[in-house]
Amino acid sequence: MRQLLVTSALPYANGHIHIGHLVEYLQTDIWVRFQKMVGNRAIYICADDTHGTAITIRAQAEGRTEEQIIADMSAAHQADFGAFGIEFDHYGSTNSEENLAKCVEIWAALRREDMVEEREIDQLYDTEKHVFLADRFVRGTCPKCQSVDQPGDNCGNCGATYSPNDLINPVSTLSGTTPEIRKAVHLFVQIEKLHAFLDEWTQSGTLPSESANYLKNFFLNEPLRDWDISRPGPYFGFQIPDSPGNFWYVWFDAPIGYIGTTQQWCDANGEKIEDWWKSDQTEVHHFIGKDIQYFHTLFWPAMLKTAGFSLPKQVHIHGFLTVDGEKMSKSRGTFIRASKYLEHLNPEYLRYYYATKLSSRVEDIDLNFEEFVAKVNSDLVGKVINLASRTAKFVQDKGLSKEYPDDGGLFETFSSKGADIAAAYEKGDYGKAMRMIVELADLANPYVESNAPWELRKDESKAQELQDVCTVALNLFRTLVIYLAPVLPGLATKTGELLGEEITSWDQATQPLTGRSIARFQHMMQRVDPRRIEAMVEESKEEAASEIAESPKQDWADSGDALAETPIGDEITIEDFLKPDLRVARIIAANEVPEARKLIQLTLSLGGDETRNVFAGIKSAYEPEELIGRLVVMVANLAPRKMKFGVSEGMIIASGPGGKDIFLLSPDEGAVPGQRVG
Repeated sequence: MRQLLVTSALPYANGHIHIGHLVEYLQTDIWVRFQKMVGNRAIYICADDTHGTAITIRAQAEGRTEEQIIADMSAAHQADFGAFGIEFDHYGSTNSEENLAKCVEIWAALRREDMVEEREIDQLYDTEKHVFLADRFVRGTCPKCQSVDQPGDNCGNCGATYSPNDLINPVSTLSGTTPEIRKAVHLFVQIEKLHAFLDEWTQSGTLPSESANYLKNFFLNEPLRDWDISRPGPYFGFQIPDSPGNFWYVWFDAPIGYIGTTQQWCDANGEKIEDWWKSDQTEVHHFIGKDIQYFHTLFWPAMLKTAGFSLPKQVHIHGFLTVDGEKMSKSRGTFIRASKYLEHLNPEYLRYYYATKLSSRVEDIDLNFEEFVAKVNSDLVGKVINLASRTAKFVQDKGLSKEYPDDGGLFETFSSKGADIAAAYEKGDYGKAMRMIVELADLANPYVESNAPWELRKDESKAQELQDVCTVALNLFRTLVIYLAPVLPGLATKTGELLGEEITSWDQATQPLTGRSIARFQHMMQRVDPRRIEAMVEESKEEAASEIAESPKQDWADSGDALAETPIGDEITIEDFLKPDLRVARIIAANEVPEARKLIQLTLSLGGDETRNVFAGIKSAYEPEELIGRLVVMVANLAPRKMKFGVSEGMIIASGPGGKDIFLLSPDEGAVPGQRVG
């Protein structure tokens, strides 16, 4: 038996849970439920992430204390999670005495190992709200790729990391005003001292290969960036004991909340924290989104290693959720709160749909509502539940046959697939597991169809045959539900009630039920009504419109200097504009040109096997390694140009005056190589 400590990222206490958040918590809950079914000891730990400036700003606006905000949001979060069948073994708060104690312990270890340095820095300050601004409360234009509306720590488009001060045209999200720069004392953790350890750990198989490759770039070119872990007061959080007036940044105490919350669970259950966070007998598994992998795979393991806590055995990393192929949007009504979904749809629909999409890879998943309806109605209602609804009513009086009938090897086939389905669950390949389960359902339904119990019931001489056929069908149904139980706990409960035996163990799939009475069949799941989805989207759109109407307008205060330096050219016609064929392309290789001072040689993919060789004069602003994988815009129909270094077969589009101020233009997420621009 394995001992597993499993966590999801801690939801922030300043906002409600939405369907994008639920990808992670459902992914984790499914994995934990599976582990418990196969006999492992697993605890699922989570908590609200409660500190930071946003909580204070909201509390002031509402005339309440931060603690009141936290308590209300914790209740709302747990209600939403509970309604979706997400079962935590303990749900806590980072604003706890237990978490403070663990912060102090880890901080003392960092101090002992001389990992902390104090510096005076320039920091953005909101003059209206009278607070220094954390990264998450600044938005602006990325200094690397010029993508607008990016957060204050890293660009969602090109992946560059930077400080909020580096943003172009920064704006405070708290007030909508332009912040000013002020000096403040900050404390930094020097994770470069653990460079070799972190390099080895991130490449050890603990992370998905996509994430390991992404992180490898941080170790190749320059020292690891020191981690700024303090914020000057006023700040809602824990004051640093040996640095009065400074508080630990929320990203310091939030992951420590995993340990602090485990301590609360240990205290309530007579357990020792050392058995869970300082033991080789316990596997720690984190489930997180790709947007916070930097913190969880560099800063967090550095803290754990220094303080002598267990390192994660596996960090499971998922992508983002899109809806109908596009980013979640308030204006389109696809930014849907969990509570709004629950007003209209069965939570088990979403559990199943997400499971069909999730894999062990770091991939975005799309919630396509048309596919959502089809999968639930066809797979669950039409194939799985259909087995019970078409047979249970015929044996409500007689019950199941005393001995399991000859079914031509069907039950044996179902039982033998349990190991493969379990392996898929273990790896996180839920989509693969769902496909195997549906394939089994496709074997079972022809059996019912060919034996037609609704016809057998008309002939009293075939009563035993009827009972046998229904016994087979209900056992095949039960086996499917056992395999689906981690995903559909509600259906598993109803099935246990119908057949008189609770579904608790994976091994139950190896033994058929016989010689027992069954309960009267009750409808287990209704088909999805598309009108409910339409109503949900429309109501979400109306709520978003109301929020936007109440939000303050922002003054971006963009300078006119760039336009003054390079005025707009002569007027052209639409025909002139259409002459250049602009295409989205992906940089799949980038190399220095040793003989050229300004050039980088790029291999651009236009999709499929179509590639172009392009020489771009961007060497002063970009390193070749940081360009690989990036989407750019190219002039695809430019005549080839023969150069001393080779032939350039196009041009990529950039802005800026030159030198280090060159900024490649990139399409938004969702664009694909080969698409025309314009």
